[in-house]
Amino acid sequence: MKRAASPLPVVIDTNLVLSALVFAEGRLTPLRQAWQAQRIRPLVSRVTAAELIRVLAYPKFRLTPEEQRELLADYLPCCETVRIPDPPPKTPACRDAFDVPFLQLALAGKAKALVTGDRDLLSLARGFACPNLSAERFIDSLG
Repeated sequence: MKRAASPLPVVIDTNLVLSALVFAEGRLTPLRQAWQAQRIRPLVSRVTAAELIRVLAYPKFRLTPEEQRELLADYLPCCETVRIPDPPPKTPACRDAFDVPFLQLALAGKAKALVTGDRDLLSLARGFACPNLSAERFIDSLG
């Protein structure tokens, strides 16, 4: 009997997670389906999970607290929490300090990909230990 492949450990930036959750029939639906089907295992840290929780509460999304909890319940149980060591892993220089926790998470969690729409993170792809991929390239790679 063939054993099912282990879910691929990946870091997904907050904006992509948010789009996949809030726009259920959007371009990132395959990303959401991949974590729901356990084809990928999103990695989160305290900092990245807290950012997602904070962003879901933004007034522009007009989500009730119940809706926010439902969206988090669709994502967080599929995730693996990674403790970032002290000192954290050394990351490449990054223009945006808010991107550093995602780089640290990718290194500490031994991610197979960092999936992002962030130009700054994508620009670091050459010098980084794991592939930094756009959502489209990552979704295509899932087959």
